[in-house]
Amino acid sequence: MATGQLFSKTTQALFYNYKQLPIQRMLDFDFLCGRETPSVAGIINPGSEGFQKLFFGQEEIAIPVHSAVEAACAAHPTADVFINFASFRSAAASSLAALKQPTIKVVAIIAEGVPESDTKQLIAYAKANNKVVIGPATVGGVQAGAFKIGDTAGTIDNIIQCKLYRPGSVGFVSKSGGMSNELYNSIARVTDGIYEGIAIGGDVFPGSTLSDHVLRFNNIPQVKMVVVLGELGGRDEYSLVEALKQGKINKPVVAWVSGTCATLFKSEVQFGHAGAKSGGEMESAQAKNEALREAGAVVPTSYEAFEGAIKETFAKLVEAGKVSPVKEVTPPQIPEDLKTAIKSGKVRAPTHIISTISDDRGEEPTYAGVPMSSIVEQGLGVGDVISLLWFKRSLPHYCTRFIEICIMLCADHGPCVSGAHNTIVTARAGKDLVSSLVSGLLTIGPRFGGAIDDAARYFKDAYDRGLTPYEFVESMKKKGIRVPGIGHRIKSADNRDKRVELLQLFARTNFPSVKYMEYAVQVETYTLSKANNLVLNVDGAIGSLFLDLLAGSGMFTKQEIDEIVGIGYLNGLFVLARSIGLIGHTFDQKRLKQPLYRHPWEDVLYTK
Repeated sequence: MATGQLFSKTTQALFYNYKQLPIQRMLDFDFLCGRETPSVAGIINPGSEGFQKLFFGQEEIAIPVHSAVEAACAAHPTADVFINFASFRSAAASSLAALKQPTIKVVAIIAEGVPESDTKQLIAYAKANNKVVIGPATVGGVQAGAFKIGDTAGTIDNIIQCKLYRPGSVGFVSKSGGMSNELYNSIARVTDGIYEGIAIGGDVFPGSTLSDHVLRFNNIPQVKMVVVLGELGGRDEYSLVEALKQGKINKPVVAWVSGTCATLFKSEVQFGHAGAKSGGEMESAQAKNEALREAGAVVPTSYEAFEGAIKETFAKLVEAGKVSPVKEVTPPQIPEDLKTAIKSGKVRAPTHIISTISDDRGEEPTYAGVPMSSIVEQGLGVGDVISLLWFKRSLPHYCTRFIEICIMLCADHGPCVSGAHNTIVTARAGKDLVSSLVSGLLTIGPRFGGAIDDAARYFKDAYDRGLTPYEFVESMKKKGIRVPGIGHRIKSADNRDKRVELLQLFARTNFPSVKYMEYAVQVETYTLSKANNLVLNVDGAIGSLFLDLLAGSGMFTKQEIDEIVGIGYLNGLFVLARSIGLIGHTFDQKRLKQPLYRHPWEDVLYTK
């Protein structure tokens, strides 16, 4: 491996398996370091394509999303780092796919638990093709002031405290990502900071070793000293011992192998990482520390003395004139996310939508304050849900039952009415369910199913003003307005609409008052004297009875009743009900595999 620097201020990466927070942290680090271009060139999300919006400083940017490794590498040939956030199940396959791309030089595998046989295959392929694998089970790495992988170094506050926004003189390598953050802080306190830091990962077979990176640091002129944090288990540290003995490293190395407390336990102890368990005397922390010390590394007597040893070694380099003072810079302020700023009380922002009928922010959704579980546990029905979402209150059972009866009676009226006809023609044209449904719904209006609100409005106005049926009908006639809710193309005085009769029977049996319905019946009596088909139709029945429901329940003010009628609540019942039938007609045509509909010539009057 050896060679030298892996990253620079122009390094770009491809990010596999979209995770918003790690990518945003990378972009915030870029901005902190004064990079001109984002370090994330593209995102790979299997099965997805498009763009993801993220922030680069104050500017919102769109990062391309690709569905495959090959496509992403082809689209971003300058991106030579592959950051893999896939699960342990798929991390190996996607990492191997990346290693096989000529543009990819470094692969970082974040997942823990990648099968060891898969890891060995990746290591072998990387070595044979002169590529670098960091991980598995790694947080990644960072080159101060230039580039970082994913969540390396944690929050922006920690990055600033560790002075990672500008390069220092120390090369650092560790097995532990968590301890890396701790050491970045310690090193920043007693030296001029990190130049590059790598966490190789805690699995038994890391893609690259401690000595691989130390030898690489030795070839980087800007790195003046090296800090190594190892751990008990495995023999990785002994390759570093050999490199020191053979004189391959000519820079000061300060090292500590953690896990010395393992000797206090009577049996073998497994620490946090898969590789952190002692398999014999040579794999103990004490043996490794002693071997490193004998090979020439600066090894303190305890972890507590580690920071002091780093400080002393750096001070000697400064005294010898081997380290030039680093010019301190003030990093730019990272713009705070609006959500975070609002939560902390720093800013206030207007909302864009007001909702009073439902809330999905808690443990379960609520309808007008009633938890979903309560609705189910009480055995409430569709009428109750409508009462909550439309009227924002729990109506009495007879009211919700009436709503459900209206829905059942208006669900369909055969294939010949305009809405069903439109839906059938659209479905037979091969269109989808939503298109077929909407084509039928668009016919609902003053001439088809949309007269419920108008019927309620006119009946209410006439009754409240004390007009007799004669005065009401004749005044409408003078205005040139047909009485909404009166008249039917098929039904008549001799062929009553069964739906109207059922609604009237239910209301007379259950409603406290049916004054508006009785007024509508009186109007019907007058209109039938003019023509046999001027009967009270289902629109008129529902419209008048809904007025009785609203007024008789005692739960609505006069202003609320006027608003409900004016907004179009009652037509909403017909729209909801008829949607059931229109969906049924769509499925029926699809099931019957009906061909494209063409209207017959003989049913058209061709004229000039």
